[in-house]
Order: sequence, then C-alpha cells, then structure tokens
Amino acid sequence: MLGEVCEFEYGSGLPERDRLKGSVPVFGSNGVVGYHNVAITQGSAIIIGRKGSIGQVNYSEVPSWPIDTTYYVDASKTSCDLHWLYWLLKWLRLDVLNKATGVPGLNRNDAYRQVIPLCPLLEQKRIAAKIQELMQEVERARVACEKQLEAAKALPAAYLRQVFESEEAKKWERKRLGEVLSVLETGSRPKGVVFEIKEGIPSIGAEHLNSLGGFNLNNIRFIPEEFYQTMKRGQIQKKDVLVVKDGATTGKVSFVDDNFPYAKAAINEHVFRLRGKTFLNQEFLFWFLYSPAGQSQIQQEFHGSAQGGINQKFVDAISIPLPSVPVQQRIASDLKEKMLEVEKLRTSIEKQLEAISVLPHAILRKAFKGEL
Repeated sequence: MLGEVCEFEYGSGLPERDRLKGSVPVFGSNGVVGYHNVAITQGSAIIIGRKGSIGQVNYSEVPSWPIDTTYYVDASKTSCDLHWLYWLLKWLRLDVLNKATGVPGLNRNDAYRQVIPLCPLLEQKRIAAKIQELMQEVERARVACEKQLEAAKALPAAYLRQVFESEEAKKWERKRLGEVLSVLETGSRPKGVVFEIKEGIPSIGAEHLNSLGGFNLNNIRFIPEEFYQTMKRGQIQKKDVLVVKDGATTGKVSFVDDNFPYAKAAINEHVFRLRGKTFLNQEFLFWFLYSPAGQSQIQQEFHGSAQGGINQKFVDAISIPLPSVPVQQRIASDLKEKMLEVEKLRTSIEKQLEAISVLPHAILRKAFKGEL
C-alpha cells in the first residue's frame, strides 16, 4: 500500500504578509503561489493538494515551502525514487478521494490505503526516466498542435483582409452603410416574467451569437407566440445579418443561414437585424461586417462604459465597399468555401489535441502495469 512506502507530511502555513524576498518557491494546492527566503523541504519534493485542489500533484526540483493546504513528500519521507513516486501519485488520481462536505479535502489515510505496484529502486529510476522521455515527446506534440490551431484560427481574418483591404477593394465604390440598408431594427421581449417562460418562440440575444459568425443556441429563452405575432420589428428571417448592439460583445456579427434551426425566432432588444437593399448581397454584407475592416469601424462607434454599445446611427459612420452584385456573390461564395475548409482544419486539429490530452494517463497506465 502507498502508506508503506512514503509519508505525507503536512505543509506549514505561510501567509503572504509573512513571506520575505527570496527565490524559494511557496506551493499551494495547485502549484506555486509565491516565493520566500526559507525552505522547509529537504531538497526536491512532491507536493500534494490537501485542501481546495485536492490530489493535485506538483514536483519541485529545488527546496520549497509547501503551505498548510498541502502535503509534501521529500527524500526524508520515502525510500522510493522521488520522480517515480511523483508519476505514481499522478496515476493514482488522488483527486477522486474527496470526502469533505464543504471545501474539498484529502485525508492522507485514504491515500495510504491505495494499492500500488512496487518495484526495485533501479527499476523505479528506469521507469521514471522513460516516463519523463515520453512526456516530453507528448508536450512537444501538444505545443506543435496548439501552434497549428492558432495558425488555423488566424486564417479567417487573413482571408477577409485579402478581400476587403486589397488593392482591388480600394477601387470599389463606397457608400455609408445606412444608405444601402432596407432594414435596421432591434427586437423586444414582453415585460415581466420573460425568464419563466419555458416554451414558445426562441428569443435570440447577444449571448447566442458566437465568435465564428454562427450561433450558440444553449440556454435559449422564449417569448409567447401571441407576443411574437404582434411584433412589428425583430422577427428573424433567413439571410439576416445580426449585430450585437450593447454590452461586452458589442459588434459581434452572425449570419442566419439555411442551417438556422428555427422557422420562427425573434431578436431581443440587445441585437440589431440588418438587411440590405437589392444591390447588396446579404452574405457579402455579413462578411464585411465580420471582417477586421468592418469590426474596426463598428468599434469606433462604441460609446459608454464596459456596458455601453452602439446605437442605430452607427450605420451612418460605416463605409462599406460596393463592387457589382455578381462580384459580391462571387466573393461571398469564395469566402464561405474557404471558411468551411478552415472549420474542417480546426476540427481536425482539435481532435488531435484531444487525442494528445489522453496520452499522459495512457503512458502512466502502461508504466504502472509493467508494460513500459
């Protein structure tokens, strides 16, 4: 059992006000929380979360000060190889041993009762070195994958700049957005107990527009069918362009395409609905407002504090390029195709990251089953 090969020593309280300037890391239950000039461990140590982030396991190569929300194990508390023991504790998943009813807590006696595979010291050192080697490979793969994901996330803005900030775009006619719109309106909701309505017509607010130009339709609220029928403004139609008008996400833009799941839906008072005149393609309008060039102009019209926003006059300040309708249609089609490819690429990379994320536990499982 674990308790036969090591002892979990209690950390010691060290409030921030009592810490003196130094290079000794101070560990809380979830990692380094500061520095001090004195250590309480004898050399390297394993630090285990006791309160709060229970069962979280950290390793300090240098002498440290684990505080009173932790346990620690240094060379004086075990005859095992410390690196091997660190990986073993990571594998044991001590975080599932919480029995506290309030703040999560780990009882060291529960940890001591965990059955472990014990091997000779030399074998422990070999296993620990092999695990470290494999974990470094996993980390390199994770970093490379995350860089690929960041590059993929940057592609939409790059594609949009190629269109709307190109030399060709500089030659297009430009008009004020207000001149080319046939619809600019917000919606509404009935006063009173709107949050208690459990069914009816979906009411789309700022929180439902996502950063990819689509929708996150979790936690939908509803308005009564009767109220919807009386609405003179704010009923959503296919190909609408929706723009958040206030709050922290002011200017966020989404497009109501054929995949929008509701035959009937309305915007609330925090969202604008835009439709262009016949010479303005709706998807082209969306891509422009979604682009860095469009977003920059929208943000310049933001007024107020963090909960400020834009009013209907923002459309009179925005300059929109207007190539011919066939060119608008071609651009909209090309951008849609490119963005679909970007989304496929992002999904593929995210799946790779998910696969990489489970590798550490798989490595530890093999190691402590004697298969490494």
